[in-house]
Amino acid sequence: MKRVSFAEFGGPDVLQLVDAEEPHAGPGQVRIAVRAAGVNPVDWRIREGQFQKVHPIELPAGVGQDASGVVDEVGEGVEGVEVGDHVFGEGSSTYAEFAVLSAWTRMPEGLTFEEAAGYPSVVETALRIIREVGVQAGQTLLVSGASGGVGSAVLQIARDRGITVIGTAGAANQDYLRSLGAVATTYGEGWVERVRQLGHVDAALDLAGSGVIRELVELTGDPQKVISIADLAAPELGVRFSGVAGSMPEALAEAAGLISRGKLHIPVEKSYTLAEAAAAHIDSHTGHTRGRRVVVV
Repeated sequence: MKRVSFAEFGGPDVLQLVDAEEPHAGPGQVRIAVRAAGVNPVDWRIREGQFQKVHPIELPAGVGQDASGVVDEVGEGVEGVEVGDHVFGEGSSTYAEFAVLSAWTRMPEGLTFEEAAGYPSVVETALRIIREVGVQAGQTLLVSGASGGVGSAVLQIARDRGITVIGTAGAANQDYLRSLGAVATTYGEGWVERVRQLGHVDAALDLAGSGVIRELVELTGDPQKVISIADLAAPELGVRFSGVAGSMPEALAEAAGLISRGKLHIPVEKSYTLAEAAAAHIDSHTGHTRGRRVVVV
């Protein structure tokens, strides 16, 4: 089978499309014929070697953790899923023709494979950081860098829970944020004052890592009311960095429910082939995403 792999840490150019042995489902796993794989910032951070001290990996290594596809192997002890089922979930080396998933759920009716591949990690992250920051119905949440995948999920989940959201993004994405139920404003010079004019902020999330931690603390009045998923230096200012995933099965079940109820939709901004994985990483790294990017197999 074909899969995207890298034999050394580095830039996008280390990614190669190679022939590899097919993986097989072990106990508690399923294997899918991959139809699409989600592109996440963690993918290129791992490729660059940023997590080697915390979670070392052996090289050569595959790329990707989110995927959608058709079940073609069911591991020992697995119930409730059969060969031929359409699922989306989390696994390893998902930029490939076949991948093993350790967590999955059936795709809701009407969801395409491309759309489904973009949900697992971003929804788990969105649910986790909303919980960790402690924002409640009737309060206001500020989301810095709100137009990407995680931001798109946060805005819609928060709206469903009765939370008001102020979102910052580039000028081109203001209408997009409003379409997801957010009060939108641009980042850049004067953004703090623009947010103040929109109302009191009870909690804040940093999704872009654009050096705004001090300002978010200033706006909320308490570093414990701020969570970052993108600025590794946040703890130096007393702000929690959230990087440890919670329960993916629970997140997938909630995502499927929200999608089925019409409460969650994350658009696919751009699709890439396996051979274009390097371009997908370059685009992901530059940011400014509206929704999700996926690799189509």
